[in-house]
Amino acid sequence: MNENKNLPHPSDALHAWEEFIEEHVYADPDSNAKQNYRNYNNPARETVREFYRQNHLYQTYEFVDQKRDQFLGLSRAKMTPFAALDYLNTLVDDSDPDTELDQLQHLLQTAEAIRADGRERWFVLAGLMHDLGKVLCLYGEPQWAVVGDTFPVGCKFSDRIVYSEFFESNPDSDDPRYNTQDGVYASNCGLRNVRMSWGHDEYIYYVLRDYLPEPAQYMLRYHSFYAWHRESQYDWLCDDHDREMLRWVQEFNQYDLYSKCPTPPNWQALRPYYTNLIEEFLPSELAF
Repeated sequence: MNENKNLPHPSDALHAWEEFIEEHVYADPDSNAKQNYRNYNNPARETVREFYRQNHLYQTYEFVDQKRDQFLGLSRAKMTPFAALDYLNTLVDDSDPDTELDQLQHLLQTAEAIRADGRERWFVLAGLMHDLGKVLCLYGEPQWAVVGDTFPVGCKFSDRIVYSEFFESNPDSDDPRYNTQDGVYASNCGLRNVRMSWGHDEYIYYVLRDYLPEPAQYMLRYHSFYAWHRESQYDWLCDDHDREMLRWVQEFNQYDLYSKCPTPPNWQALRPYYTNLIEEFLPSELAF
């Protein structure tokens, strides 16, 4: 299963995937996926294709259960929220000339865009913390098990997922337990009862779920579930409460993808505000 040698440094892969989503697949804030993304003429294209090939091959129902058992006990480390942000920032590869914003700068730009619009304080904090689950890369996890679109496992894969053709090689596609529309689930069972592909969204949701209001929990858990909040797929697994929460995920997505600006936020100037915000909602240490 270890094909990581075919992928670049983790920070390069993160940057390539994020650029691919933001600038090509969902380049227009109110649009569905670009139909011509498979013709993406960019040096990062093959990196992205290889990333999705591995992601769609290995994200199986069994794999997700293994990762949940491995990480969701949250017994790996305890860190202050600021220490966790600093730890995430070590993911940056200084040798990559195309990575202009480190991980913290992206989180700050997202949070500051939310703040500038006068949104709820917990909404701002969700913006600051939403990608903190990418510390999984620093635990040695392969990129395809940390970032990328998330999607349900245990049921048929939607053809609206980016590079869905690569699911043909996923063993769950040939397993009668998992290859029907509902799979192992009951119709309209609610997303809380659905196994999502493993990655940073699910991980940070479990780290922070006891401290933030439910709309923020949905933002954290489903912000990469583009097949749901952008492509209107998997409604058959949702209950009415999921449908009520969907608007929050969609509102958050506008800040996550479209908040970049050429002038990076000044972390030192902003730190007092975010210190106060973190102390309002979060404990002195978080369990990872």
